[in-house]
Amino acid sequence: MRHTFTRVGKRLRMKDWEYSSNDAVVSTDLLMNLKRLQASFCHAPDIITNKFMINQTNTSALLVYLEGMVDKAMINNNILKPLLFESIAFSDISKLELTVGSKKVVQSWREVEQAILNGYSVLFVEGETSCLLLGTQGWPERSIDEPVTESVVKGSRQSFVESLGQNISMVRRYIPDRALIIRETQAGRRSKTNIALLYLGDVMNDDILEELEERIARIDIDAIINIGELEELIESNPYTPFPQFITTERPDSVASHILQGRIAIVVDHSPWALIGPITLASLFQSPDDYSNRWIISSFIRLLRFVSFFISVLLPALYIAALTFHYEIIPLDLILSIGESRERVPIPPFLEAIIMEITLEMLREAGLRLPSKIGQTVGIVGGIVIGQAAVSAGIVSNIMVIVVAATGIASFILPNPDLAAAVRILRFPMMIVAYLFGIVGIVIGLMVLVIHLISLESLGTPYGSPFAPVHLEAWRDGFIRLPIWSLIKRPQSNRPKQAIRQRKQTSSGDDR
Repeated sequence: MRHTFTRVGKRLRMKDWEYSSNDAVVSTDLLMNLKRLQASFCHAPDIITNKFMINQTNTSALLVYLEGMVDKAMINNNILKPLLFESIAFSDISKLELTVGSKKVVQSWREVEQAILNGYSVLFVEGETSCLLLGTQGWPERSIDEPVTESVVKGSRQSFVESLGQNISMVRRYIPDRALIIRETQAGRRSKTNIALLYLGDVMNDDILEELEERIARIDIDAIINIGELEELIESNPYTPFPQFITTERPDSVASHILQGRIAIVVDHSPWALIGPITLASLFQSPDDYSNRWIISSFIRLLRFVSFFISVLLPALYIAALTFHYEIIPLDLILSIGESRERVPIPPFLEAIIMEITLEMLREAGLRLPSKIGQTVGIVGGIVIGQAAVSAGIVSNIMVIVVAATGIASFILPNPDLAAAVRILRFPMMIVAYLFGIVGIVIGLMVLVIHLISLESLGTPYGSPFAPVHLEAWRDGFIRLPIWSLIKRPQSNRPKQAIRQRKQTSSGDDR
């Protein structure tokens, strides 16, 4: 790495950055290696260089690592103590016996620098043409807590953390099968972010896997900071508000999707996982659906579909009815609405826009503020603003009820990305309802259906199992039939093994 500086007054300002090929190899001279390290990490005050003598051979050695990225207890007990005070047989650096997580002999300076930045310790020995990378990573990590955004009723109360290794181990506990394949890769020129693909080798469709690997391989970006960036870089259609991957923080949800023939993408530094391919119907499913009685789960799932249409259409229907089609409203109700709107000087469309924008502002304020304050602001702000707006004659009581019902309906949706898409769709539906009435709403619904049918997730039709129609998959579509009747995996995933359980009777008696 070479830096070019230009002098401006009494300051030095960086003009540009140029990266050399850096194909140099480790020198046998320990002092030369130390000087190169000091040049490469001249802007890293946390670099530690520990020079000492190996007890067995009285040979000079150098141990290098970044403070805060390593486990110091492991370095002291498993590396420095044996080399300084114990008689460890040492004839070649590749045969050095140290009890650390991993060891690798390298000669390239590129590998040395990258290993140090990733939390490895590097051991140089005088006269050796290579060095030893020691797996001593030990940065601070968050403990495993309950899921924050995905509430749990009867399921597991574990959530992912920011460590890739811990996240993989949590999924392994649910699927202790050698068919569970974990394929690791990296993305980001500067960040070198580790990405793991988890799937069942004897179930996952090879075409879907190949498509996903190609998309990840095509990523050319400085860094992947969070999983949302990765999702946007590998999705099929970037111009749709609908999610094309399921984002989850629950290991049990990831394991369930893997068993259905999907693939999970786990990213280092992120407490979330991506699931694909998905369909629109899968966004209405929740892991808790399979923990409750099937009749209860079916009712709740139907309620979610109804809430989806209420959240998208209710404000638009209100606008269309009062602007164009007031004759469809019962007489008693229209008299009540007229009395409520008597003091409101603005049209229903503008009234709905004001209230919807206010609701979104309250929602964002509740999310950004600390949890206790956010809840107070959301509840008190909604009540105070709604009551004040009605008293001032800006909006009607009916409009407050419509907006409140719309907001509650969007909260029922289990997937937060789907709920966000619904909130966006609400505004164009209100616009076409204001311009064309019921006809505009019908046209808007037609455009929405066509858009959903045209979408794909890793080559899988987004509208499946409804378009194209797969009647067998309807058992776990609008409703959720008993577990013993769900014999096949979702056909939309095109799994190698379609059957996931043998046929059983409703009583559990297999005779």
